[in-house]
Amino acid sequence: MKGRREVVGLGLAIVDVVLRVERMPTWEDPRGLLDFTLADGGPAGTACYVASTFGLRTGFVDTVGDDDLGAHRRRSLERAGVDTSRLVAREGPEDHVVVVYVDASTGERVFSFRRGFLSRPVDVAELDREYIESARILHLDGSHGAAALAAARWMKESGGTVVLDAAATSHEVLEPARTLVAETDVLICGSGFAPNLTGEDDVWRAGRAALDLGPRVVVQTEGARGSYTVARPPGGRDAEFHTPAFDVDVVDTTGAGDTFHGAYLVGLARGWDLERCASFSSAVAALHCTVLGNRKGIPSMDEAEALMAAQPAGKP
Repeated sequence: MKGRREVVGLGLAIVDVVLRVERMPTWEDPRGLLDFTLADGGPAGTACYVASTFGLRTGFVDTVGDDDLGAHRRRSLERAGVDTSRLVAREGPEDHVVVVYVDASTGERVFSFRRGFLSRPVDVAELDREYIESARILHLDGSHGAAALAAARWMKESGGTVVLDAAATSHEVLEPARTLVAETDVLICGSGFAPNLTGEDDVWRAGRAALDLGPRVVVQTEGARGSYTVARPPGGRDAEFHTPAFDVDVVDTTGAGDTFHGAYLVGLARGWDLERCASFSSAVAALHCTVLGNRKGIPSMDEAEALMAAQPAGKP
């Protein structure tokens, strides 16, 4: 390996079949399909794709089937420059497939997962520890549970940074996720995760309580309401701030959170302050939502900075 990678992701890359509809189909009325695209998604996979698009040296670990869809997943990552040499091959068809129904009027989505989805996760014995530790940042999305926890602990021991994408939830956060949070440096979580993790309903109190569990930075993303950051960096100054969302014409919100995480990795790798990390991530995610399909609307650095300059305070 030439040089040290900035990011290695361990998690999911997915083939998304995206259908834009004016209403959900039924057996009696299957009409309503306005547009469709074969896209690619997955939390950690998309984050690495975005980070690589912005120039970071990235690698990615996941399983991959031996059929054409598996080959498609591999090529999709490689087109952005993501190293796929540590993908773990599985005999049989690709199972990381999701149909995404997008409401044309709001951009909101409904997901339908292929049977057998993530039924054959990466095992700890299949990880290359040297490869994981070659990165400055390890990005996880909580999948491949035992492997993710082992990789997080290796990264902590080697002095690297662990970033966790914790998905939005309305349910209790169970022990495996709690254990992974304890090994995390930067927790970026969707709506409801921090409250259900800590028992605190208020966004600020939930963030502070989450810091007590291990992370030094907690970012709570709340869609159109923007994001909320609390931080307690070692040797640094505590921080609490809200980053408003940017006002754009939304077409499809699929992968907005994953794109936010990828942009945040860029900021971390380049040593930006937390305010700039959050603002840049919000701008990249907003512009991504103006195009149908995950990974289809990743803006350039100039486009993201232009939006940040045009709406310096975001959406009221």
